[in-house]
Amino acid sequence: MSVKEIFRRFEPELEKVEKELHNIFNSRAVTVPSIGKHILDGGGKRLRPLYLILTSELSGYREKSRLVLASIIEAIHTASLLHDDVIDGAEIRRGKTAAHHTWGNQLVILTGDFIYAHALSIAAGFGSPSLMEAITSGIIRMTEGELLQLQKIADPAIEEDEYLKIIASKTGALFSAASRIGGILGNRNHEEIEALTNFGLKTGIAFQMSDDILDFEANEEELGKSLGKDLEEGKITLPLIHLLKAVNKKEKKEISDIIKRRNNGAGDKSIEIDLRKILSLLNKYSVIQDTQKRAGEIVSEARRELSIFENSAQKDDLLAMADFALQRRK
Repeated sequence: MSVKEIFRRFEPELEKVEKELHNIFNSRAVTVPSIGKHILDGGGKRLRPLYLILTSELSGYREKSRLVLASIIEAIHTASLLHDDVIDGAEIRRGKTAAHHTWGNQLVILTGDFIYAHALSIAAGFGSPSLMEAITSGIIRMTEGELLQLQKIADPAIEEDEYLKIIASKTGALFSAASRIGGILGNRNHEEIEALTNFGLKTGIAFQMSDDILDFEANEEELGKSLGKDLEEGKITLPLIHLLKAVNKKEKKEISDIIKRRNNGAGDKSIEIDLRKILSLLNKYSVIQDTQKRAGEIVSEARRELSIFENSAQKDDLLAMADFALQRRK
């Protein structure tokens, strides 16, 4: 099953999600819809809403509520991006100028806060503790992931299990929440809901791993941000973690010095030199291939989570989305 075909087939539903999403940005404060339009018009795959729709399809639920809930999940993700860009000092988001460069940090942070609150108030209207638990747990885990990542900025001693814990929370949490909601809406049993929850978590991890790999090999048009941006921000991702394990003592010191230099705000010209050095070492030790293999292992684990479901077209769609994590382009 082609992922393009899946997106095409569910395009009408995703268009309705988009309308619901813009509604969440409605406010008497005119900057909120303006900032919302800016970031929403920047595009994005709307993967999290699609996960919710596909898991609800598998669970036999096709009512409008799933579209509203899908928009809530995407709104929460969008609010987190607004906050992240301020924290990271990002200049580009999905190929466009980051919102805080136009409206300033204060307005953008407050807009993010408004979106969180408005999205949760809409979710509360469903009167379902299990749905609220899935959404709020996703927000809590996502925020914890961001905090954990900040604690590990420019730390070359970070281990793979710490990195996985960060991205499981930072990225996997909302994929997990979206997939869990699909199972809850379809009144699936506990074991099936947990399987969908874990499927979303593991594919979310794989998506983030793929993004982190792309940071060292994609161009700006593909990635929606400049190459080596994670390195520039002092973020130690899986390619760097594997590289630090593979290199000799001299090269390890060079990499550690680069990481420290980046965290201390070295100039734009030196980032090009540092990035070339890192790219050269990544190629020398075949690190990208190793990290891609690790991402593939996570996807295999995700696929196994669906083994409790009978074979169906709906299950095939989800398996195709899992595989898509390894071929990701923003």
